[in-house]
Parts: sequence; structure tokens; C-alpha cells
Amino acid sequence: MSSPASQGAGAASSTQQSGPPYLPTIAQLGGRPTPKVDDPISGVLLAFFVAGAVINMTILQINRRRQHKFLFSGMLFGLCMARTVALTLRIVWASRPTNVRVAIAASIFTQAGVLILFLVNLIFAQRIMRAYHPHFGWLTPVNWVFRVLFMCVGALLIMVITATVDSFYTLNATTRRIDRDIQLFSGTFLAALAFAPIPIVIFSALLARPKRRVEKFGQGRFRTKIYLILFTSTLLALGAGFRIGVNFDVRPASNPAWYHSKPCYYCFNYVIEIICLYTYVIVRFDKRFHVPDGSKGPGDYAAVYGAKAASPAGAEPAKPGLHRQMSLAQSVASRVNDEEDVFGVTDGDADTFSGSGTEGEEQKERAWERRAQGEATKEDAGEAV
Repeated sequence: MSSPASQGAGAASSTQQSGPPYLPTIAQLGGRPTPKVDDPISGVLLAFFVAGAVINMTILQINRRRQHKFLFSGMLFGLCMARTVALTLRIVWASRPTNVRVAIAASIFTQAGVLILFLVNLIFAQRIMRAYHPHFGWLTPVNWVFRVLFMCVGALLIMVITATVDSFYTLNATTRRIDRDIQLFSGTFLAALAFAPIPIVIFSALLARPKRRVEKFGQGRFRTKIYLILFTSTLLALGAGFRIGVNFDVRPASNPAWYHSKPCYYCFNYVIEIICLYTYVIVRFDKRFHVPDGSKGPGDYAAVYGAKAASPAGAEPAKPGLHRQMSLAQSVASRVNDEEDVFGVTDGDADTFSGSGTEGEEQKERAWERRAQGEATKEDAGEAV
């Protein structure tokens, strides 16, 4: 993660500054913004994120009215809003280069936004794994592993924000070293998290049993879902790896390297996120990666979407969680003998015994009447009935 406050060597020159907070003394990704260069670039990127926010919120509301629950559109809306704030603060910082508090706020929002995409891809990778390996993917220990990863994202974000703010408000070399270690650890962990969906999806596909049917979910071809996750995860891992690699190389602010330039800052931060954002929107990821609400175990994905494919238009699909009960009922029914198995009764015999419709009932009544008349005649004649 990029951090303008990754302080290390050069703390001595900070003693000449007035503060706190203090301006960073080492080279940072993107450098200090200037109105002539950063305002036009930030304005164009700002337009993309504002449009993305409108599109994702519109999709979210339309799906909500259709009872199509897909919260990831709301998460991408949050990403767009975080990026809108970050770019706006960068424009303000360009006009007020000595305002350290604006620089701190811009840095925090820049670091926070991309984590949303990390979470989205990680959840999608989990769904791919459950589709290929339902009995393994729904195990409680596996679910807890993903939950711990999700919680780690929030914890690391808090750590990064705390270390970043603290490094702006101290001149103590030891404190700044600790802050820098925290930033490097958090950035490395998050870069690994951005890369994690790639091996999860690849190994899930390679280790799948050929004869076992994949529990597909959502609309569209299943391989397209895999390609989407691999493509976006590769871009996000590239951006995260580049940012943390830049932070490991400490250089003075007066002598930045080529990888501290503004093109690198905008491309490995905002451009990558815009590509991922609009890729998901254009391919309608809200339909491709949707799973039934209430899915809790193996078979829930396939049960609902299989019912949708087989049922006529307008029919209500099967509810999640009923797949295992239906399978059990069918298994029991296959073990119960019917009347034909027990008594050897054929369809013709059944018609003979029971008749068919009104004609059968009339035949029964006439037979009972003849039998009753015969018994009455025998009684009158003194014969035994």
C-alpha cells in the first residue's frame, strides 16, 4: 500500500519543520501534487468514479426492487465514493501543498478504497471453490479461514491508518521505525491477499473430479467467471505488489526514483481499479456471481439454478436448503414398494376391481342390487343365505 508517511532515514531534517504534523522527508509514490499536472488527471479519474458510483447504485436499487439480493454492487459504490473523496482531497492538496492534514486525509482514503476490491474477489473465489468442491468448501473450518481473512483486512486497515497518522505527528526515530514496520507488514499481507484468489481458483479447477458435476451458480458460462476473477486479481496483485515494493526502497524526497513518478501513482492505483470496476459492471457481475440467498451447504447453488432452468416461466424456483431434503425423500421413495410390487396387480386388474369413473360405480351398484335380490329370494324360499 502506498504511504506518504513511510518514514525512516531522514528524520533529522524534519526537525527544521514546524509542527506537528510534519511533512514527509522521504520520497513517496506520486510525490507532492501540483495544480498544473494533478488537477486535470484527477478530474478525469474523478469523472470515471462518479459515473461508476451512479451505475452501481442504480443496479443495486433495480435488483433490490426485483428481490435480487447482490450487495457487491453496493460495495463497489463504496469504492467509487472513497476514490471520489481521495481524488478531491488530492486536488485540494495541490492547491495547499503545505497543509499536512489534507495530505494525511488524502493518504488514508487512497489506502482504504482498494481493500473493497480485495474482499470482493476473495468472496468470488470462495464461491468458485464451493462450486467445484461443495463438501470441502462448505466445511466449518474452511468457512472460518475465510472469515479470519476478512477480519484481517479490517484489522490491517486500522493498523495502517494508525501508523500513518502517528508518523506525521512524531520526530522520534524509534517511533517512526515502528510505524514503518507496521506499514510494510500490512502492505505485504494485503498484497498477498490480493493475489490469493488466483491460486484458490486455479487449484479448485485443477483438483476437481472429472465425474463430479460442478454446482454452477449465476448466469453465463462458468469459465467466464473464472477468467474474470483471474484477470481482476492479477491486476490488483500487480498494483499492490508495486506499491509495497516502492515503500521498501527508502529514498530522500529530493531524489525520487522513476517508480515514484506521477504516472506510476495514477496507473498502479486508480487506473487499475477503474479497469476492474468497469469490467465487472460491463459483464453484469451482479447476474454472473449471484447465489441464492440463504445458501448454507452443498447442493444449494445447483438446486435453485437447476430448478430455474427446468421450471416454466413465471414459476417460483425451489428454495435454498431444500435440495438435501428432496434428495432424501426421493431416496426413501425409491425404496418403498407400490401396490403392483406387493400384490402383482396390473393396470388392467386395477380397472377391473375399481372400475373407471361413473361407469364403474354404476356397475358396482347394479351388482350389489342383484346380490341383495338373490339373498331376499332365498330367504323367502326358506333357503340358507
